[in-house]
Order: sequence, then C-alpha cells, then structure tokens
Amino acid sequence: MIIVGYILIVIGAFFYFLGGLGIFRMPDVYNRLQAGTKATTLGSFSVVLGVGLVDIDYLPKALLIIAFIALTNPVGSSVLARAAYLKGIKPTEKTIVDEYKGGGEE
Repeated sequence: MIIVGYILIVIGAFFYFLGGLGIFRMPDVYNRLQAGTKATTLGSFSVVLGVGLVDIDYLPKALLIIAFIALTNPVGSSVLARAAYLKGIKPTEKTIVDEYKGGGEE
C-alpha cells in the first residue's frame, strides 16, 4: 500500500509539471487556465490520495480534500475565464468557437 502511495505521489508531481509546462506554452489566458486547472486537479488528486495511502489514518481526510477540489477547481477556473472575458481580454486568433460572444443569450 505504501509503494502505491508513493507511485501516486510521483504521478501527481508529473501532472504538476505538465500543468506548469501548459501554462508556459499556451497562447492565451483561456488556454492557460484550462491547462493549469486540469493538470493540477489530477495532480492534486494523485498526491493527496498517495499521502492518504502512505498514512492510512489520513485517508478519510484525503478523500474529503479530493471531493472539495473536484467541486471547487472547475467553478474557480470558469469564474476566472468569465472575468477575463468581461474585462476585455481577447482570445488568441486561433480560437474558432467563442461561446461567450453574444452575451450567452440565444
């Protein structure tokens, strides 16, 4: 169980690295938000679950933290994207679909 926990921690660290790389490489704030949020969410899940498996007394708390992250990360990133759009930050020219254009009324 401890070995699986450490493997999950390493996998989580790898996802954190990929999230940082995505933030560095993406062309605009919207793509950076997506890359950072998805990768760090998976990284957090893996690290927290790995810590819960290494110290089994921590496992119920780890599961609660994972549930909290699963609920708050998507909401936080969508609020940040909406605020950036309303502030006037334009997406990259490569963006094909603009869901916010038109104010959301159809």
